[in-house]
Amino acid sequence: MGKKLVAYFSASGVTKKLAESLAEAIEANLYEIKPLVSYSKEDLDWRDKNSRSSVEMQDKSSRPAIVMDDLLISKYDVVFIGFPIWWYIAPTIINTFLESYDFSNKVIIPFATSGSSGMGETVKYLKTSIGTSTSILEGRILNGIQSKESLSAWVVSLEV
Repeated sequence: MGKKLVAYFSASGVTKKLAESLAEAIEANLYEIKPLVSYSKEDLDWRDKNSRSSVEMQDKSSRPAIVMDDLLISKYDVVFIGFPIWWYIAPTIINTFLESYDFSNKVIIPFATSGSSGMGETVKYLKTSIGTSTSILEGRILNGIQSKESLSAWVVSLEV
């Protein structure tokens, strides 16, 4: 599979715990995708149509700013990208991340946490942010406590 990175965005800490477990299970490096402006509890109120997250998700071209640092994507062959599902897709901050680095000739494998929905059209929307030389797999919802063994088995089943 080559050198692996687990990159994640976590608004509440749930996806962070999963990403940490996945990175440990598959012996990958871990990287947090950080918004330039952190999300408050009010920002994440999906019932409020004027909350930050609601406004961002209503506009598929929204690209929340992220903290840019010295992440060297070129070192990796496979990048697992984790996030919570918002409105049946990845938060637009994930598109920001994908558009901020060169993922040419990489394999991207999304994984997500979700309160009630599946991956929806996540891959369709993420494909708009990567070049044609980048491969993206369908990915998987990984809710609840995931054992090291189950995470390893999932990754092995991908045959990447």
